[in-house]
This record gives sequence, structure tokens and C-alpha cells, in this order.
Amino acid sequence: MNKKTRQWIELDKRYVWHPFTQMADWLAGEPVIIERGEGFYLIDTEGRRYIDGVSSLWCNIYGHRVSQIDDAIRAQSDSIAHSTLLGLGQTRSIELAERLIQIAPRNLAKVFYSDSGATAVEIALKIAYQYWYNLGQKQRIKFVALREAYHGDTVGAVSVGGMELFHGIYKPLLFETLFVPSPHPYRFDGTPEQCTQYSLEAMEYLLRKHAGEIVGIIVEPLVQGAAGMIVHPRGFLRGVEQLARKYDVLLIADEVATGFGRTGRMFACEYEDVQPDLMCLAKGISAGYLPLAATLTTQKIFDAFLGRADEFKTFYHGHTYTGNALACAAALASLDLFEKTQLLAKLPAKVEMISAALGKIRSLSFVGDVRQCGLMAGIELVKDKAAKTSFEYRHTIGAKVCAAMRPKGAMLRPLGDVIVLMPAPAMDEATLQKLLSIVQDTIQNDLPGIVKG
Repeated sequence: MNKKTRQWIELDKRYVWHPFTQMADWLAGEPVIIERGEGFYLIDTEGRRYIDGVSSLWCNIYGHRVSQIDDAIRAQSDSIAHSTLLGLGQTRSIELAERLIQIAPRNLAKVFYSDSGATAVEIALKIAYQYWYNLGQKQRIKFVALREAYHGDTVGAVSVGGMELFHGIYKPLLFETLFVPSPHPYRFDGTPEQCTQYSLEAMEYLLRKHAGEIVGIIVEPLVQGAAGMIVHPRGFLRGVEQLARKYDVLLIADEVATGFGRTGRMFACEYEDVQPDLMCLAKGISAGYLPLAATLTTQKIFDAFLGRADEFKTFYHGHTYTGNALACAAALASLDLFEKTQLLAKLPAKVEMISAALGKIRSLSFVGDVRQCGLMAGIELVKDKAAKTSFEYRHTIGAKVCAAMRPKGAMLRPLGDVIVLMPAPAMDEATLQKLLSIVQDTIQNDLPGIVKG
């Protein structure tokens, strides 16, 4: 380790508190410090190169140092970096709003900007609640969500989150949410059809029991990412939409993780032609360059906030960097690249490559299940394959497996003992194949030793 790397590590340990990280382990270890990026590789302070196998936490689209996006940000900085949207308009945010509505589900008409997935969800929850409030239905205060859901880490987003590990400690702070089981064939031990029916019946029971009290249903379309890449059976999302219409509640689609090509289409809702009342976007919206998020909604919902000042129907919510010009410029350049490179048309071949690799991995020892939707995949590691017995959490098997991939040139981050595979949609096939080979080799050849150790 060179002297400069040692200095960076010492400074990091002295001053930085890392997210979702047990800092006792971090302080005792030798962390990797990333200095730069090049294409689909991360490069550390020692000059070592790693394939960015999780798209820098699911947000990178075209790789690092993309000239078209770099140029767009530089050009925008020559004009203005930021001005508030409170009482003012700004050209880049206007352009981006138009482009987003053009590619979003056809019923969506308005864009409210923020800066992260959690804030996009928080905004959706508040808009949904105030929509009914403005209409005089003040008794609507509950939401319906899925168990093992993850919608972000702000208090409102945590309230509709269903992950005990992340959210359990904060229960005294949260508002009431009604949870239904996720349609998860592996853990439910049933057919996809049985899981879908069971989950939808549980949801309908709550909607019927609490009729008139529920604001809306929030769901991650097709894939519950942070829960371990739980892939919903086809037809489930459409069933949720039908229940929302039947019981007159709003449908919120959290496409923060699934949007912008991750599932093989621009948005996951497209697979079943679902028309949500609100849709949350972030992560890939700016191609992983700058913090940006958006909450899209319908004209009908927007109109419920219109009125005289003394009617107090205004949506009193905002963020300092709402509609940031630099971030919007990056997002516009990214959408241009989607069109110019015909990226979506190139995804099926990459999805098939991942599927073929997962087919081989599925049969390996200690692999309980593999799940995939487009470019989003999870490999669940288990202690006993037949009994589906999990490893004890304290053994951190998933983290150790990902650490074993680093010397081979791949950087991945697990969700517990689920190895997450989330390559950038634009990753070339040669790099993707190398990444897949590293994952398979590590699970096949290194995992048995890690378990014994």
C-alpha cells in the first residue's frame, strides 16, 4: 500500500461516517478508496481497476467519464449552476420536465423535482395525502405497502418500508401503514400464481376493511430491490392497479431503482401497461452523475391543489436544489444518449447473457435461489440448499464473497447474503461477460472455503 493510500484511509476513518456500514468493522479493516473512474471501471488509489458491478449503487447508466454528459455539464456551468424554483422558472428544468412526461406512462402530466429517491417518495406520500385532504376526505391517513418494501430512509419513506432490519428501531416515529405479504415464490414456497393470488387477496382484504381510510398503495414495480431482488410474478402489478381503481385509492409506483432501463424497458410499469397516479424517479435519472429526483403525477391530482391563497391548498414542500440546472443538464444528455445509442434495443442480448450465467450459478452449492428482472439480479446464498436454511447474519457471508471478487477485478455490494448484480445498462458485452465469469468463479471456487473458514 502506497503512502498516499494510507493517508486517505486514515483521514476517512477519522472523519467519515459511511451509510449502511457497521463502522466498527470498517475501522478495523483496510477499505478501498476510489480515486477515479474510466468507462465501466472504478480505479482506486493504488491504481487497481474494478468492474463497477452495481452501477455505483444502481444509478450509473453509461459508465464513468462519459464525454457527452461531461460536456453538457460543462456547458451548463458556463451559463448557471443553480437557481431556485421557488417562484422562478429555469430553462433546463422545464426542458427535462417535458422530456420526462413524453416518456412516462401516458396519464402522467406534472413533474415535481427533488434530489434523491427518498425525497421523491416523501413527496409522493405528502401529495397523495393532501390530495384527499384538499377534497375534504381528511379521514384518509393510511397507506398500503408490501412487506420487505424499501422506499428510502426519510421518516415518511421508512413508514411505508417493510424491512425490519432497516426500519424496526424507528417504529415509534412512524405513521400507520398496512402491510401485505410480498409475492415471493421462493420464500412462500408456492407457484407464482399462488403467490400473486395470496398477496392480492390480502391486499383486497385490507382495502375493503379500511375503506375510506386509505390514501393509496405504494409498490416497487416488478422488483423489490433492497429486499434482495425479489421479483414479482407477472400480472401482480396489474392486479395491484386494478385493486387501486376498484377501491378508489391512489397508486404510487416507486421506480427509483427500476427506472431508466434497469428492467429492460425505460420503466417497469410498461411491462403491464400500468398507469400509476404518482411515479417516483431518481438514481438513473441523471445517469449517476448528480443528485436529482422527480415525482410525476396526473393533471387531476395537480388540479386539486389549485385555489385562492386563503384556501390553503398549496403544496408547501420544497428543496433548496429542486430542479438543479447542472443535474437537469446531465439528465437531458442522458436521455439524448438513450435515443442516439438505441440503448433499450440493445438490452435483450445483455439480459440473455445474465440469464445464461445465472442458469449455471443456480446449480452451485450454497446457492438457494437466483432472481432476475432485466439487468437486475440477485443470487441468494444459503447454508443448506435443500432446507433453504440461511447463514447466521453475524457470519456476513455475502460481504466476504464480494470481498473475494475484488482481487479478480470486480466490485459488488451484497444485500445480506444476496449477491446483487446490477451492471450499467450500457456496459459492453465483453466487460459484462468478464463480470459474470468473476461472479460465477467466486461462488463456485471461493465460497466453499469462506463457509468452512
